[in-house]
Amino acid sequence: MQIQARGFTFDVYEGGPADGAPVLLLHGFPQDHREFDLILPRLHAAGLRTYALDQRGYSPGARPAAVADYRLGEATADAVAVLDALGVDRAHVVGHDWGAQVAWLLAAQHPDRVSTLTAVSVPHPRGLGVALSNQPSQKLRFAYMGVFRSPVAERLLLGANGTVLRQMMRPIGARAGLYATAMREPGRLTGALNWYRALNRGQLGAVGKITVPTTYVWSDGDPVVGRPAALATASWVAADYRFVTLRGIGHWIPEEAPRALADVTLARIGV
Repeated sequence: MQIQARGFTFDVYEGGPADGAPVLLLHGFPQDHREFDLILPRLHAAGLRTYALDQRGYSPGARPAAVADYRLGEATADAVAVLDALGVDRAHVVGHDWGAQVAWLLAAQHPDRVSTLTAVSVPHPRGLGVALSNQPSQKLRFAYMGVFRSPVAERLLLGANGTVLRQMMRPIGARAGLYATAMREPGRLTGALNWYRALNRGQLGAVGKITVPTTYVWSDGDPVVGRPAALATASWVAADYRFVTLRGIGHWIPEEAPRALADVTLARIGV
């Protein structure tokens, strides 16, 4: 469906029983709503109603031109506005990668709208900030962001039929081609990269403690997030908290380990 919110048109993919408890799914880079396709059958079978949102930059009707329009606060406000438009007062929230960052902010700033939180791969922003300040290895893991923020990023990532994008997502096999092909749509990759260009430490440092039941799912083969950042997240959740480590899995958890993620998500939701 297409949802009108905040002057934009967002693509939202719904599924599951119409009367099921709502679940908002927030994707990361360079994916879209399809990264959750492999866990949806389990969620629907458990009686849940899912709403997978293509976030700003990804939905064709939500691609503002200014880099500042891609700050995390804007994406968080999008999520709230989409829930409003759907008539959903509270939802279980699942976010991966950038979607996890939005989910952390949503839970911190609007706890009344979040029933439970399942954050995947990316830890609480304050935990991540601690690791970036104290762990040279975490800074090294984030070195790629400098490339993504640069003016040549689009040319680099789209060159040779999206070879770099496909190599990044090699662990998910042929599914990588779905996202590399989609990024050739005019304006899509620039919008997606503007999330990196708009990021600053101030946005992350302002996120408070989480007061809703939370599960953080980290994988020990993730080249982006190291163990110290993952472990630091516990200090920023003042509610029932579970830290789940997936062994031998990389960054693309929803597609590398969909069964495990579905199990963890359902356990957190309590169905």
